Amino acid sequence: MTPSPTSLFFVLLAATVLVGGCASHAVTDDAIVTNTSRALGLPPSAFTISNRADSGVQTTFLAKTDGGRTYNCYVEGSVSVVGRVVSDAICQEMRQSDAPASARRSNARPATGTAPAPAPAPACNALLRAAGRCN
Repeated sequence: MTPSPTSLFFVLLAATVLVGGCASHAVTDDAIVTNTSRALGLPPSAFTISNRADSGVQTTFLAKTDGGRTYNCYVEGSVSVVGRVVSDAICQEMRQSDAPASARRSNARPATGTAPAPAPAPACNALLRAAGRCN
């Protein structure tokens, strides 16, 4: 017995829905690097991706630049009838208080009693300028 086109359509639709909600299937490492490169305005060779975690349609990860800045980022992705769809990367530079304790200790106040140098201002991009967060 040959399946009808209608039943075949529903089987394919069900498979797409089951797989479509999983970021682990939709978001490739290449998509993460490409979208993060665009978000940070850096070439892919200027940062590394680590701590990838897939949760539903969202993939979170850390991007660390060669200059030592660390960004907490995420993308969202799904698979639909048009193929894989991955959002732009959304990245926020981690503040000193977000850094691991070992990194905070290395930037502690020197024994001489002088204040540590102020933290560098975050890189200004079009989104930060529009939000009025650039100096």
